Amino acid sequence: MAKPDKPEKRPQLVYTLLVELGRSAEDDLPADATGAALLIYATGVDEAEAVREAVAVLKTAGVAPLNVTSYGTLEERLAAGDTVPEEERELMARALDENAVIVAQKTYFTGEEDGD
Repeated sequence: MAKPDKPEKRPQLVYTLLVELGRSAEDDLPADATGAALLIYATGVDEAEAVREAVAVLKTAGVAPLNVTSYGTLEERLAAGDTVPEEERELMARALDENAVIVAQKTYFTGEEDGD
């Protein structure tokens, strides 16, 4: 009797995610911060897996993810007309090579008006 074929392994993709954070007792955000936003490159076989992995990593780091917005893969971003600088592409390649979640940028929220 022949063995059933194993399902073909789907390749890892890299997704650009914007994660909004609230405060938690374990975070290391500045004392005056009310939260933060992180621009992240995360791997997954699909968008849902990339989001789950990113949230899991962030929770183990003691931060409180509140909302995740996905901007898609590099190909999806380019198709949408985004300009993706070489530095971002290098971080995406690193995330893929290391099967990792890479934080590319942090912005802290302080609750202060910026005067706009």
